[in-house]
Amino acid sequence: MYKTAILGCRGRARAHANAYQSVKGGKLAAICDMNKERLSEFGDEFDISSRYTDLDEMLEKEKPDVLHIVTAPVLRGTSERIRYPLMKQASDAGVPAVIIEKPIAIESEDWKQIAGLAEETKTKFAINTQLNFHPKNLELKQDVAEGRIGEIKFIDASARSTPVDQGPHVLQLVSSYIDNARPVRVLGQIAGSEHLDSDQPSPMHAAGQVLYENGLHVSVAFGTGMGTMASDNPGIYGHKRVFVVGTKGFVHWRFSSWERATQEGGYEGGPLNYGEQNSVAQTNLTEAVFDWLDDENNVHPTHLKQSLAEFNLLLGLYYSGITNEIIDLPFEPPDGLMDSLRERL
Repeated sequence: MYKTAILGCRGRARAHANAYQSVKGGKLAAICDMNKERLSEFGDEFDISSRYTDLDEMLEKEKPDVLHIVTAPVLRGTSERIRYPLMKQASDAGVPAVIIEKPIAIESEDWKQIAGLAEETKTKFAINTQLNFHPKNLELKQDVAEGRIGEIKFIDASARSTPVDQGPHVLQLVSSYIDNARPVRVLGQIAGSEHLDSDQPSPMHAAGQVLYENGLHVSVAFGTGMGTMASDNPGIYGHKRVFVVGTKGFVHWRFSSWERATQEGGYEGGPLNYGEQNSVAQTNLTEAVFDWLDDENNVHPTHLKQSLAEFNLLLGLYYSGITNEIIDLPFEPPDGLMDSLRERL
């Protein structure tokens, strides 16, 4: 039974805490938040008595096996980037494993800091891109892995929110259907400056054609002007999808429905309850971290280096849109990329 703790007690943390109603490999033992009122409310709601306003104190006294970092990438009300400092703090404290919210980074500078940390840390970092663990996605991925749609020929994937907000979910989902093959080239287009000065700076829209190391071509699109379908739920979060086409059929996972066509089963499809699927996924993602701690060979599907490669693809897409050039991946993103986006857009 692993001992776990949560840093950050805002709304998203409730999904992490609720997962422990079903998690069998660990127990949530402590929480930390600088806001005492929020800390108290969260502790009362989930019956957690060990409460801290200082992360160093919690790590020293509790010595958790797994730390959930459930914070925004930017300190609220400031422009201070806090992904890397918190990850480094956990790494320096010797925390065995960390589950951290997406996006893993928001720009070139913090991506490079975290990529450097990935080369030296002993902490096992997993990113909370939980779509990988939705039960229906696991089922459809099994169909693909067992050859029921034949050889994969093309993937089309999209999300309605901004590239930095939901793009990490979608890019990880694409990776999960192709055994985490790495991208090697991207041609991208960008539009919209409305979110460049937000807490998660990003073009409003982005689209790209991506070539992966296995020779597969993937089309991706993000933003409020892209990827809507009549069957989607309304709102910017109601559309996420991945469509995998093979020589013998296809699978199509969406926010609130799914489709599959195989030679054996013909066409099938139906609705999905995203909330129910997501609750199971959060449990599955957490348990997979415990499995990784149990066995080094059970590497978490959303491990840090994989997530960094996917975010490098996103940065490459941005840079392609700025330069109007095809970008080879991985690439060294230039500092000041957000300033270049502001100038370009």
